[in-house]
This record gives sequence, C-alpha cells and structure tokens, in this order.
Amino acid sequence: MDIKYLGHASFFIKTKTARLVTDPFDPQMVGLKFPKVEADIVTVSHHHQDHDFIKPFQLSIADKPSLFIVDLPGEYEKLGVRITGYQSYHDTKKGAERGENIIYKIEVEGISLLHCGDLGFVPEDSFFETLGEIHILFVPVGGFYTIDSTKAAELVKKIEPSIVIPMHYKHPKINQNIFGQLTGVEEFLRKFGLEKISPISKLVVKKEELQEELKIIVMEPSS
Repeated sequence: MDIKYLGHASFFIKTKTARLVTDPFDPQMVGLKFPKVEADIVTVSHHHQDHDFIKPFQLSIADKPSLFIVDLPGEYEKLGVRITGYQSYHDTKKGAERGENIIYKIEVEGISLLHCGDLGFVPEDSFFETLGEIHILFVPVGGFYTIDSTKAAELVKKIEPSIVIPMHYKHPKINQNIFGQLTGVEEFLRKFGLEKISPISKLVVKKEELQEELKIIVMEPSS
C-alpha cells in the first residue's frame, strides 16, 4: 500500500486493487494546489468546500463507471476495499455549530486505516470498542475547526494505532485568511515528546512490517 498526502485532510491511497482519495479540497479555498490524481473511490467526511471537492472526479464518471463516491455513514465494499462510515460531529455540541462529520474505517490488504475527517470531539469509549484494531490513524490536530493537539493525543492513546499521520493543521502555503487560526503540527508532536520530524513524500505500508510501537509520521503535501 502506498500513501501520499495531497494536503489538508486529503490523502491518496493506492492498493493492489484500488486507488482511493479522502476528502479532496477546493484549491482556491485551501490555498494549496490539488494534484491531478485518478481515483476509483472517493470518501467525503462532510460537505464543506475544503473536504468535498469531487468535481474533478465527477467529470470523469462517464469514462470511468467504476468510480465510487462515499459521503454517507454505512458499510460499503468496492474493488477489495471495505469501508465503514461512522456518524460523528464537527464540534462539541452534536453538530449544532458546524454540522455532522463521518469517520471512515478503511480495510484493505489486511490493514485497517481510520480517517477522522473534521472530527470535533473525542467520542465515548464505547465507540472505540466497536472499531476493532486500527493500524493507521489520520487525525486532525490543528484545532479551531476540529479537535486540537491535546484532544488528538487523547484520541491516539485510546485507539493505539501503529502509525499516526497528523492532518488539518497550519501549513505555510495554506490560506491564512481562513485557516490562520490553526496550530502547526509541531504542537501535536510535542505531546509525544517530539520536537521535529522530517516530512516524507510517500509512505509504503506492508502488513507484516507494522510495529506495535507507535510511530508518528509527518507527510509533505504533494505539489
């Protein structure tokens, strides 16, 4: 499995059977270029412009009938990829401020990934009991619109994944007018006693190489 960071909360996940994109963003809103990628599956955690820019993929539906867009809670399976969407909230007031959000568990090649979208609160312990084992966690850490670094660290400790990939944080190239109040990834790293981690452009994951010891990986957005 190959994982690339497209920026913000968007990732490109390539498996032996499918290409999946999470939360594609509107580049004009976010300020980052959205790379040209092809996908068989697109997951949308909620319908805000920085998470549901599906237009480029919709334009190719006629040519690619296998394209599958998931934007609702539930269970789905496509091209060897099993997806379970869990309803959650974008804030601490059950969606009263920013609406609902979907957490996606993605299972493929014996690996379980959890993409939290714009999660705005830490769920009850009963939720984590239903999740089962999670190997890779994509978690927002920038605060303001989502959980902050403290809550993100709490979430990590409850889920106990092998790999954590932080997302949705302040980046030098991001639109400062909209996202300037987010904190940088460094604040999240400090929760784990880390000062700095050199970003990588691509993560290659094999089930047999996953370790029990927690590893935090910072990824550089693709240009």
